[in-house]
Amino acid sequence: MLPQDPYILLSYVNAKLRDEYPSLDALCDGLDAGASDLTEGLAGIGYAYDPDLNQFRPV
Repeated sequence: MLPQDPYILLSYVNAKLRDEYPSLDALCDGLDAGASDLTEGLAGIGYAYDPDLNQFRPV
């Protein structure tokens, strides 16, 4: 289960991307999560996925 608080989710997802998953798609497959749900949820706090850095960054 992913954290519901968007700031905790941001920290959790970026740590997973850094330590365990080479891409957002791999993370979503591994955690059985929807990429659009993650990107939309984190966009709500001003973050977007940067595939070159493999992390969510401020817009």
